[in-house]
Amino acid sequence: MATFLSDRELERYRRQLMHDGFTIEHQKKLKNATALVSGIGGLGGTAAVLLAVAGIGKMKLAHYGNLTLSNMNRQILMRDEWIGNSRVEQGMKTLREINPDVEIEIFDERTTRENAGFLLKDARVALSARPNFAERRALNEACVKNNVTMIEAAMNGMGGYLFNVVPGVSPCLHCVYPENDSEWEELGFPVFGAVSGMLGCLMAMETIKILTGFGKLLLSEMLVYDLTDIVFRKVRIRRNKDCPVCGGMVQD
Repeated sequence: MATFLSDRELERYRRQLMHDGFTIEHQKKLKNATALVSGIGGLGGTAAVLLAVAGIGKMKLAHYGNLTLSNMNRQILMRDEWIGNSRVEQGMKTLREINPDVEIEIFDERTTRENAGFLLKDARVALSARPNFAERRALNEACVKNNVTMIEAAMNGMGGYLFNVVPGVSPCLHCVYPENDSEWEELGFPVFGAVSGMLGCLMAMETIKILTGFGKLLLSEMLVYDLTDIVFRKVRIRRNKDCPVCGGMVQD
């Protein structure tokens, strides 16, 4: 565990250390933390960039498949010359160029019930950013089982949502979405990079708050937005005591 920040780190993070209440101890907590980013597209990729520049210690990137031309309107980790190659390899390369002090581990694979627990090893928080329910549900179940906080976020068109899954405290994904919603699947939905990128920014900030204890966490509420006319609202969400995923956990 890091017990100090170098002069270079103090200068790199000087502007965020100017925030009232955000101390060197908070920055050390961030440096000592590991996050799993499940999906490095428009949401997870944006969040990963912002976590890197904020000084997180380690990120594990999980995303199956190669980069396509149609990804390029929203995936800021990617580069045009990389089309046809592994997205996680390019993501690692870009993040190391942005901040060489951040450790990056990559997994060119989907998040499944079989591997989710392994992917979560040593992670304090997981970012759920894959465009399908199968991977989101696998991550949700593993996070609840392993007592890892998960940030659940998804967008479609001009709208999206975000909420935090704190095992034993707040609702899990299955509580909120007991059935799959076909409109949120990866069969092809409209997306502006600015819309998905904004949600990635929110995911990054919630991650920083979870890892450092700085600020007020979005808890038992879902943030819902529609950028067509710039509407944001919070919706109260509740745990289902009979939820097959988290219903047996004791309320903290």
